[in-house]
Amino acid sequence: MDHSIAIAPDDLVQRHTRPGMSLVAILHAIQDDVGFVPPAAVAPLARALNLSRAEVHGVITYYHHFRQQPAAPVTVQLCRAEACRSMGTEALAKHIEARTGCQFDAHKHGAHDKQGHGAHEDGAVGLESVYCLGQCALSPALMINGELHAKVTPQKFDMLLAAAMKQVEQPA
Repeated sequence: MDHSIAIAPDDLVQRHTRPGMSLVAILHAIQDDVGFVPPAAVAPLARALNLSRAEVHGVITYYHHFRQQPAAPVTVQLCRAEACRSMGTEALAKHIEARTGCQFDAHKHGAHDKQGHGAHEDGAVGLESVYCLGQCALSPALMINGELHAKVTPQKFDMLLAAAMKQVEQPA
């Protein structure tokens, strides 16, 4: 995932648009390719699908999964659905926010740091709410940089975060 977009938005849209593909499928393909849906891709997407820019923007902002800027180097996605809530995910969320100095979904609410990643001062951590990771029997669940973890306690989170931060500092 290259966060510096070397491909023009029109070319990016053309690369991922196929006859019969839905807007959501195209948005997933773009985000899988470059790590986020660049705001500059909205107009070319609207033209390609004969939609208004408002319709495309509305879909991007409605679904929690889509981001409009690169993800933080360490991205924590915490399940906030009912099963995880019943097993203490909200208390875990408070611990995670206190531990990282970030707020969940800051990227959706305009609370950005210099790099646009959320509330953490160096942009190293981003916190995102998700709704069901399919681990309901093993709640609470979260993902760190796409790796799924279940039965997460505050202590387990602290260990997972330390390992993720170490990996970012010294990439393999």
